[in-house]
Amino acid sequence: MSQVGTEEYRIGIEEEYFLVEAETKSPLRRVPPAFMNQIRTSLGPAVSGDVQQSQIEVMTRPHRSAAEARRELHGLRRGLAEVSAGFDLAFIAAGTHPTASWQGGKRAPTQRYDGLMHDLQMLGERNLLCGMHVHVELPDADQRIDVMRRILPYLPVFVALSTSSPFWESKRTGLMGYRLAAYDELPRTGLPELFESAKDYQDYIDALVAARAIRDSSYVWWTIRPSEKHPTLELRAPDSCTRVEDSVAIAALYRALVRHLVRNPSLNAGIDPVERAIAAENKWRAQRYGVHGSFVDRRAREAVPVAQAVEALIDQLTEDADALGGRAELEHLRTIIRGGTSADIQIAVYQEAAHRTGNRAEGLKAVNTWLAHASAQ
Repeated sequence: MSQVGTEEYRIGIEEEYFLVEAETKSPLRRVPPAFMNQIRTSLGPAVSGDVQQSQIEVMTRPHRSAAEARRELHGLRRGLAEVSAGFDLAFIAAGTHPTASWQGGKRAPTQRYDGLMHDLQMLGERNLLCGMHVHVELPDADQRIDVMRRILPYLPVFVALSTSSPFWESKRTGLMGYRLAAYDELPRTGLPELFESAKDYQDYIDALVAARAIRDSSYVWWTIRPSEKHPTLELRAPDSCTRVEDSVAIAALYRALVRHLVRNPSLNAGIDPVERAIAAENKWRAQRYGVHGSFVDRRAREAVPVAQAVEALIDQLTEDADALGGRAELEHLRTIIRGGTSADIQIAVYQEAAHRTGNRAEGLKAVNTWLAHASAQ
């Protein structure tokens, strides 16, 4: 499993989007081959299809600074918007499409996805969800399991800050982040187990592969996992963020936290099943309430507001953010706390339009319009 990493903690960002018709904002049932050919010509290997034909994914190169990642991500969204407009299409960056029906989707015609759908059955068909994945390289790839274990209590913060999925199948779910509630229907999702070492993790993967339960570790879809292809630890908890600045700020927070844990090996070294259970509870609270909720704190024996937890984390990671050139990105987290996530804006847009028109459908239409506009900015 060992691979060469880097002291630079290089970062890469992957974002999944919904491809929609420009006028109606309805998800595509079938992507025109000419569109994909043009996208690949324009953006090259930085873009690929996803499980459903209505989804597309962009991937940045590894970067040494958050500013470089931001520039490339802006460029990828801009390029996707330009090509899409030529085909009367647009895209939406959000954890769920507010009005899409999973029963109307068509999967991408690839051998991997054919096999997935055969294994997952209806659960795979319901996977009309978009997330953001952040890769960070570690100095030693064998450190990934140790860091993955010790980072568990912090994962709910990333869920809360990224919530962008308050609607599902034209209904307000009551959750700020519904995506993970749906995604966790799949096997090998949720929080990872408390593996003690890289060997323990590899024994787990080897057992599943030997039993032909999975082909390789890329079929493990936890909220965080060691990458199969790269010497990185891959964060998978966040919803796809509607605003680029939110994406980059969350990615910069994760990068600084990984560096902090590597440089402080005693931090959370004694994490136990109780802490993992509390992290699972806090993950749910993040999905339900977003940045307006609170987290269970075992040591304080009280509920800690998400805003307070984020503020404490920013203070804790200031030195690491400075070393990585990511202080400005961490400052943007305060903007998310004050102004809300994409989910907050979606709900506000919905309520205003529905109240003004007296029509729920018009409220949802307004949300789709805002999402398509904001995603391309």
